[in-house]
Parts: sequence; structure tokens; C-alpha cells
Amino acid sequence: TIDDKSFNQGAWEGLVKYAEEKGISHQYYQPTEKSTTAYLESIDQAVKNGAKVIVTPGFLFEEPVYIAQDQYPDVTFILIDGNPHDADYNYKTADNCVGITYAEEQVGFLAGYAAVKDGMTKLGYMGGMAVPAVVKYGYGFVQGAEYAAQELGMADGSIELMYNYTGGFDATPEAQNQAASWYNNGTEVIFAAGGAVGNSVMAAAEAAGTKVIGVDVDQSGDSDTVVTSAMKGLEQSVSFGLDKHFGGQWADVGGTGTSLGANEDAVGLPTATWSMENFSVEEYETLLAGIKDGSVSVDADYESGLEQAYSNLTLTIE
Repeated sequence: TIDDKSFNQGAWEGLVKYAEEKGISHQYYQPTEKSTTAYLESIDQAVKNGAKVIVTPGFLFEEPVYIAQDQYPDVTFILIDGNPHDADYNYKTADNCVGITYAEEQVGFLAGYAAVKDGMTKLGYMGGMAVPAVVKYGYGFVQGAEYAAQELGMADGSIELMYNYTGGFDATPEAQNQAASWYNNGTEVIFAAGGAVGNSVMAAAEAAGTKVIGVDVDQSGDSDTVVTSAMKGLEQSVSFGLDKHFGGQWADVGGTGTSLGANEDAVGLPTATWSMENFSVEEYETLLAGIKDGSVSVDADYESGLEQAYSNLTLTIE
């Protein structure tokens, strides 16, 4: 869809903005189902209709783009949040393609740190499918909460963090019920990193009078419960790829995977719209500068797993 108020919509709106500013024709194609065949059919339709550059949002397009980049060598592919691979996870990025990924662990860290600094001690993380981007968000969130607790000199186990992957990116009664259960048991805020899963978490938070941390884009307008959002620069990323294509600089990125993070201003929290009460913009900017210069270390090795030693944080994985 292009109306999920999250990742897909953010990428589409970035494309629309760029195309309208440059006077370039543009169109969206929505696959009939979640399958490689359906995605390839939509790509084929776009090419038949004259598309010269195709932007695909999300990891589900990794395998289709792997195939399409060879089928349509004269078409440019900008794969947002992934890199092309076949069904056996053999990766290859052709010269007419670029894969753009993000340092989600960095912005997850910022969100976890902000929640604890703002005074919250009972946190939750509800991700969608356990794909790299979602896992990295959660991995960073745990690190940030632990780091803030240490900085504040809190006692061991002062932070309680509930953690779960729903297994999908849809709003479901099950996700809402689980979020409601966490809130009823004292969780103060849930970081919802799963597309429309966030709608379920927001509904539960609205009923409980609690808080949510949004994801991918600034979701403060979606619900009064959203205190901040862990954002990716989707608009900037789409513009980055389109600029390379239309600006004659495609050779700089074609055939590569590009990771964007704090140093590229591609991840961060929306300070203009957040409703933090005790965590200041100045504190946030100091932390962000520390991540950029390396003085604040955020572990990117999410594959090492969550089940490690934490001193200030008690982690419960459901």
C-alpha cells in the first residue's frame, strides 16, 4: 500500500515530492498479493508503461529486484531498505540497481535512551517480522535504554523491557491484545516497529492512557499517544537515488549497497513534534553528536543476539 502511514507511504511521498519538483511523470503500482510473482508482474507493468526508474520499498522486494535487474537492464532500480538476493540468499546488485539500507540500531538506541531519560522504566518493544531492519531497531532500543540507565546511575534491574515480534506487518486483534496486556501490567511505552502493527499498539495505548514510540516516519499526527518516532530519512533516500539517476551520477552508486545512518542525517528523532517532558533537545543533540563522532558506541552486530548480560535492564522476550 501507499497509505500505511509508515514505511511505504514515506517512500512514495518522497518520490512524489521529487517528481513534482522536477516535472517528472510518476505512478504507483500495488501488487495483488505478497509474492515474488505478483511483485514481478507489477514491475513488468511499470516497464511496459514506460518507467525508466523504479523505486521499491522494503525487504520483500529483494528477491523480485534480484530477478528484475537482469530482466530489464535498461531500467534503474532503487531498492529501499534492502539488497537484491535470490531465494537462497545469494546477493548480487547489478549495475542498474542500488540497495539502500539504514543504521536502525542507531535510531533505536536514540529512542531507548530518550524513553529512560524521560523517566520511563517499564518499556516494551513490539516488532513485526524478525527481518534485519526490525531486529536492528529492537537491538538498538535495548542498548539505548541500558546506556541511559547506566548514565543515570540507576540500580541493577531498574529498567524492565518486554520484547516480541508479531510475525507480520498488519494491524491485528492479537497485536492489540498483547499490547493491551503489557500496558495493563505496567508498561509505560511501547516502541512499535512493524508497519501497521503500530496501529494496533496505538489503539491499545489510547484505551490505556499510555504511550507509543512510532517508527520509520514522524507518527505524532497519527495518535496523541505517540511521544516520539524512530525515523528513517525515506524521503532523503529516495531523492538520493533519483538524483544519481537523473543527475548523470548513477555510476557512483550503481551495483552497490549503500548504508545510511546518523552521519548522513538519515536516522533520528523528530524534536519539533515530540512530547518528551524531561528529555531535552540539547541532551538529544549531544547524544546524536556522540554517535556521529564515535564517542558513544552503538553495537551494530545484531546477529549476536539479545540474550546477553545487562546490568540495569531486565529483558523479557515473549
